[in-house]
Amino acid sequence: MNKPVYLDYNATTPLAAEVIETMKEVMQHDFGNPSSMHTYGLQAKEKIEWARNQVARLIGAESDEIIFTSGGTESNNLAIRGVAESLRSRGNHIITSRIEHPAVIEVCRFLEKQNFRVTYLPVDEFGIVSLEKLREAITPATILITIMQSNNETGTLQPVSEIGRIAREHEIIFHTDAAQSAGKVSLDVAQLHVDLLSLAGHKFYGPKGIGALYIRRGIELARTIFGAEHERNLRPGTENVIAIAGLGKAAEIAVRDLETGSRRMKETRDLLYEKIRDALVAAGLSEEVVKLNGHPELRLPNTLNLSFLGVDAGTYLPLINDKVAVSAGAACHSDKTEISYVLEAMKVPLDYALGTVRFSTGRMTTDEEIEEAAAIITKNLIPLLSREPVSIAAEEDEEIKLTRYTHGLGCACKIQPSVLEKVLRELPVLPDPHVLIGPESSDDAAVYKIDEKRALVLTTDFFTPIVDDPYHFGAIAAANALSDIYAMGAKPLFALNIVGFPINRLPVNVLSSILKGATDKATEAGIPILGGHTIEDPEPKYGLVVAGIVEITKIQSNKTARQDDSLILTKPLGTGIITTAMKRGIASPEQIQAAVVNMSGLNRKAAEILFQFPVSSCTDITGFGLLGHLSEMTTGSKMDADIYFKKINLLPGIRELIARDSIPGGTLNNRDYYGHLISWNGSFSDAEKLLLFDAQTSGGLLVALPQQHAEQALQACLDAGLKDTAIIGRITGPGVGKIIVTRKQGDGVTK
Repeated sequence: MNKPVYLDYNATTPLAAEVIETMKEVMQHDFGNPSSMHTYGLQAKEKIEWARNQVARLIGAESDEIIFTSGGTESNNLAIRGVAESLRSRGNHIITSRIEHPAVIEVCRFLEKQNFRVTYLPVDEFGIVSLEKLREAITPATILITIMQSNNETGTLQPVSEIGRIAREHEIIFHTDAAQSAGKVSLDVAQLHVDLLSLAGHKFYGPKGIGALYIRRGIELARTIFGAEHERNLRPGTENVIAIAGLGKAAEIAVRDLETGSRRMKETRDLLYEKIRDALVAAGLSEEVVKLNGHPELRLPNTLNLSFLGVDAGTYLPLINDKVAVSAGAACHSDKTEISYVLEAMKVPLDYALGTVRFSTGRMTTDEEIEEAAAIITKNLIPLLSREPVSIAAEEDEEIKLTRYTHGLGCACKIQPSVLEKVLRELPVLPDPHVLIGPESSDDAAVYKIDEKRALVLTTDFFTPIVDDPYHFGAIAAANALSDIYAMGAKPLFALNIVGFPINRLPVNVLSSILKGATDKATEAGIPILGGHTIEDPEPKYGLVVAGIVEITKIQSNKTARQDDSLILTKPLGTGIITTAMKRGIASPEQIQAAVVNMSGLNRKAAEILFQFPVSSCTDITGFGLLGHLSEMTTGSKMDADIYFKKINLLPGIRELIARDSIPGGTLNNRDYYGHLISWNGSFSDAEKLLLFDAQTSGGLLVALPQQHAEQALQACLDAGLKDTAIIGRITGPGVGKIIVTRKQGDGVTK
């Protein structure tokens, strides 16, 4: 497989070959501690001072004005906090802009909690700070102005030199974050009139984990890290000689190749813009479907920030990111898309902002790469902009991976519980004596009395693709919807399809496969699918309306658990974590297969077995996770519960995937919303806690039944092949819904 074309140089740059060679040399020969006075230490110290000189040359400074840090973030922290704490007695006002990098914004927010006042200056439509607004913001208490030299998203250049002059006029210290500028535009601290300037090595072909801070002679900063007296007593800790040498070499190259490198980056950036526009026009699209963000001239030579009208970048980028590496202008999480605060500050209209993509070229980018990237970008973009159906033939040679067509996955896309609760609370409920379970309950389905003995059970469930294969997606969605019927103690009767489908992004044979998977699963459940409803939608979505029937005396609810009930769970946890890892390309085939089998499995057999026993309460585990759905059971029943962590079965490799940050947004939402009801008895890692909040899709049944029947019910499930069934806890007694999680039964749990 060919590597994707790399057009994300603003995120990071590859190490220059000369940088690698310099670092290798240091690794082999200069291993001494720079603080040691023998030959080895002096050799290492000499390399550091050589690098310091190179960084100073890059920005027109003196070498004694440069200190080394771990990167741009630390440099910004040291500059801003160092000034604030040093000059606290003189004033407490800081001025910054609304479009700064989080490494500046978050420091300012921290200082606000320390009784500093921060003014966040607005920007114009190009993302440029108004000098007039800056002057108006200055007060006698202003001690620091911190404005970035260039924006990391749009590339827009700020009038830093003019800002520096204004700061000097008012004797205010001025800091600029120049992390994105180094190696792309000329930097001279004297011409810029700055007192402090931050750099990050990995932004100009140096190593990660190393940066620098320019501190003009005479500027005093308070220490923020304490230890030995390294780096002018501001940055204690043995110096990373290897990375510092790499940074020095990168700075040397940046000075040497600035003119040719900048020209090359601009040529490839402009060529990409030209190719994209020409392809869109050739497809009969208006020029208005694409918007350039940032100043057309006053911006970095490599940065191209484009918004595409009516496109969601969160669903577009997965289509190309294995072929072209770029960044979205919005933060795309598993359950939502957040518009970039930079674009918001620039007042980019929402229908453009959602479809924002940042392209950034490098000095290594070739015309051939631009040609290839432009073809891939526009091939996948034009159908979204033109709304034309995709033919089956057009996609015959490509493997369809459904999760690339959606920003979220399965039940992890549920609306946050806190938001949903607020919305539902405001809706009026029409009294009806036939409604046995309705919206006032958190039960899995509605129950409507049809005669003295029977009731109708109705549920609706649909979501975006949880797996790549269309057939498996349809089967999982069907199994998930049917689970609500089983959890209520009912027998399903029939179902209706709910379909949202992007005919301009996917061929209709994909929809056929989805429906085939669902039909086969419904057949396994013994019911027909009698039709349904379809709409065009930017993302594929599928689910079922399922009708079932139940004897009134056998209705199950999630709010009728009783004291001393045992809790039985019939499936393992971890589908949210594995499917998130799958979308990121880090789940193994074995893990994916285990998750697919788990989610595709009907809860029919478990329900038939368990409801032979006197079950007190039942629910199924889906988007709110084990602890979320158990919380609904405990609060609804006005009972507390204990959970035995070691009794809970997990899908394979879950802990390792959490360590790799494979965590659905829905899982984090569950933790935030239900966490106040949970107590952890003993030492639990954050990963272990997240496991129990993990947003499941088509999870198992959670059943509360009298303790004396639990072992027999468990054995019946195991004998029937439900090998992951386990007794995972118990209902302890009346309460407010509190849940205590302990390692194993008897570890200090409620008696």
